[in-house]
Amino acid sequence: MAMAASRCQGRRIAASFFSPITVRHSLGSSDRESALSGVRSISTQIVRNRMKSVKNIQKITKAMKMVAASKLRAIQTKAENSRGLWQPFTALLGDLPSVEVKKNVVVTISSDKGLCGGINSTAVKTSRGLHKLNFGGPETECKYVILGEKAKAQLIRDSKKDIELSMTELQKNPLNYSQVAMLADDILKNVEYDALRIVYSKFESVVSFIPSVSTVLSPEVVEREAEAGGKLAELDLYEVEGGEAKSEVLQNLTEFQFSCVMFNAVLENACSEQGARMSAMDSSSRNAGEMLDRLTLTYNRTRQASITTELIEIISGASALEG
Repeated sequence: MAMAASRCQGRRIAASFFSPITVRHSLGSSDRESALSGVRSISTQIVRNRMKSVKNIQKITKAMKMVAASKLRAIQTKAENSRGLWQPFTALLGDLPSVEVKKNVVVTISSDKGLCGGINSTAVKTSRGLHKLNFGGPETECKYVILGEKAKAQLIRDSKKDIELSMTELQKNPLNYSQVAMLADDILKNVEYDALRIVYSKFESVVSFIPSVSTVLSPEVVEREAEAGGKLAELDLYEVEGGEAKSEVLQNLTEFQFSCVMFNAVLENACSEQGARMSAMDSSSRNAGEMLDRLTLTYNRTRQASITTELIEIISGASALEG
């Protein structure tokens, strides 16, 4: 009886000693395995989601590049043909960027949409540089006329009081001379000027555009410069027929010159915008492809590490059972 009692007491002591350790070990192992499997599944899922988003972005950039290419082909021919409109006026009335006048108006042409590189910021920098120049002494004033949402958003921050007129959604409809002539007429009616300085981006190629400035003088300044000699002195060699006064002829010529220069500037800037957008979207597509390659490599490495870890755990468990 004494031996049986001692054996029962020994079993109770052994059970009380070994059972907590066994329970703690089993719970710790299951928690650790679930945590590890959760980390592996979350990491691969994050990489997969990132790969999916990059693929979608790449599709969008490629589509935008194709759209810009089609728009560029449609506008480029118009821009090349429009160059023949303002060149005769430049030969007759000249283009005098350094003429000294009291009232300067900087007409900044930009786009309404972004994602086209630095074309808009370049136009704004050029306009600010012209605004800071002193063309006619300390009494000179300079105002802005803005075409396009992007230039307006930048210039309104520090030059809101100098903005006389702003127009947006210029390219909502296909560009034509009648539309631009109406815009030019609104500018001439609402803005007092001695010199209009049109800032735009001249189209050279898909990857190249040149910031350009064209100057259109008022009839009074043209007559003054012609009487003073210089480049406009040859105007006095022409005879006016039809009974119109010289001032009226100059008024009509300068207004027509401004509309022609504006038409060419708007088309050149539209070509530069589409070319810059093509280049920007092409670079974005290439960058997305490179990022996708890196993410694919990361995903494969993460998945391989997960599979390797699971194999090691299976082999370790089998070895422990055999031992």
